[in-house]
Amino acid sequence: MSGKPTLAVVGATGAVGAVLLRMLTHHADVWGEIRLLASARSAGRRLAVREEESEVLALSEENLEGVDVALFLVPDAVAARWAPIAAAKGTVVVDTSAAFRADPDVPLVVPEINAHAVRMRPRGIVASPGCSTLALIVAVGALHAEYGLTELVVTVQQAASGAGRAGTAALRHQLAVVTGSELGMHPGDVRRAVGDATGPFSGPLALNVLPWSGELAADGWSTEELAVREEARKVLELPGLRVAATCVRVPVVAGHSVSVHARFEKPVTVARAHEILATSPGVVLYDDPGAGDFPTPADVVGTDPSWVGRVRRSPDDTRALDLFVCADNLRKGAALNAVQIAESIVGTASTL
Repeated sequence: MSGKPTLAVVGATGAVGAVLLRMLTHHADVWGEIRLLASARSAGRRLAVREEESEVLALSEENLEGVDVALFLVPDAVAARWAPIAAAKGTVVVDTSAAFRADPDVPLVVPEINAHAVRMRPRGIVASPGCSTLALIVAVGALHAEYGLTELVVTVQQAASGAGRAGTAALRHQLAVVTGSELGMHPGDVRRAVGDATGPFSGPLALNVLPWSGELAADGWSTEELAVREEARKVLELPGLRVAATCVRVPVVAGHSVSVHARFEKPVTVARAHEILATSPGVVLYDDPGAGDFPTPADVVGTDPSWVGRVRRSPDDTRALDLFVCADNLRKGAALNAVQIAESIVGTASTL
């Protein structure tokens, strides 16, 4: 490779793609050509990146030629088919889908925690964790480096946009239906008002929460919940870590929130936890509940860091902390982590 590397954005026309293209415009200019790829039906559209319009090309072997790094922002099945094709051409693939996260030959990377892992990629693919894991892992990883994490119990409050454009559209439609009404006071009245307009969700989301996300797995767990468990273990290199996750869909457009109970090998203090979090890359500590200062998804949407507040030591366990974390699921939860991985690959001279 000579000069600046060529970057392909595969899935450029999706919700995460739109965020990522804006991000590339404002990040350091480390790329030469930026090639936009999508499905054949989206080919021919023109999108802005680095303040210039570029034509979207169809995803094909021909259009993957000469690409140094490819960011895949596509469904699992598309990534499973096309990522190995791109890698076979010598392209380093950064994949945001779930297709390769559990593959032992594919590193699962969060640059604030394990950027070194991008060097070892026998399949030519680097995976990015899911948005639920990314919402919490930077803050938890910082505390783990100091105290040694032994157990994690989390409730992930997932925004509607975690289900893509269809999720956002369904929530906005439902909110329009219920606004100005007196619904929510009788059993089933919200469900009847929303009717079949539930979109990708299992029930109405407006004026409601849904304690379910993903597909049914063993023993009543969902695939989303088990993914948080396995991804946290892999990123933190703690294969025996005890993890229990509950995923709840909430009526928020963008921004995942996580209630975290973390237990460690060593005794903890709130003062030291504050110091760690306040100085950790990718984390903003915002924790003064007496003044009403704590993160909420409505306040952190559109920002890059994971915001942390409500830090408390467990009243019954000197080795446990409870905290609340918020992060934009379309930014750190998807686009930003992929861009950070790609930039770390380019910044390592021997990796391309």
